[in-house]
Amino acid sequence: MSEPADTTVPKNSDDRIAVLFDIDGTLVDSNYLHVDAWDRAFADAGRPVDAWRIHRSIGKDGGELLESLLDGADEVEQYGERAKELHSEYYLHNTSRLRVIGGARELLGELAGRGIAVVLATSAPENELEILRDLLDVDDAIFAATSSGDVETAKPEPDIVEVALDRAGVPASRAVMVGDAVWDIEAAARAGVECIGVRSGGFGEQELRDAGAVAVYGDVAELLANLDDSPIGKLAG
Repeated sequence: MSEPADTTVPKNSDDRIAVLFDIDGTLVDSNYLHVDAWDRAFADAGRPVDAWRIHRSIGKDGGELLESLLDGADEVEQYGERAKELHSEYYLHNTSRLRVIGGARELLGELAGRGIAVVLATSAPENELEILRDLLDVDDAIFAATSSGDVETAKPEPDIVEVALDRAGVPASRAVMVGDAVWDIEAAARAGVECIGVRSGGFGEQELRDAGAVAVYGDVAELLANLDDSPIGKLAG
């Protein structure tokens, strides 16, 4: 009988490939919870913002989100800090409503089983990241992770992707990112990493492709079903 294949991540970074994952909207169905929290936060801070506009900014760096939704520096100064505090309070109060997107655990497990380094490339605060990781419950499949404490500015700036590459110990050419928002794809592109888009965050296929996605799937379950023919499969193959 032949020996089972070694599915551990290669210690030699020259042999390693990595898949970098956004979490919110990609692995966990949280985007609309964030929309609700921001909607309530802006209203209670005294500056209501249309919910559809909030959705279009989910996934951006918090500072850029405020700048895109409020009218100029004066409004950001007047309402921004309070809105951020309230958003965090309302979001954390409702995390029992979070759900893992179908296929997420299975995809991470399959990649780890193939010896691919799985990196959670998120700019979520540490307390939110802890909740998300507990919910995913696949720490044995995760090679490394990032959080907001690792960078000064999050997506669409490339910083968080670059930190994720460093943690994985691979160059951009040996990695693929998976994200649900145009900001994920723009950040990956700026870091020189190909990005797969998933529609589970509410962005349409054409939007994701226009932002530079090399492939688009409905969600990570569809990506898993087509893994061998995906950009991940091609890189690994």
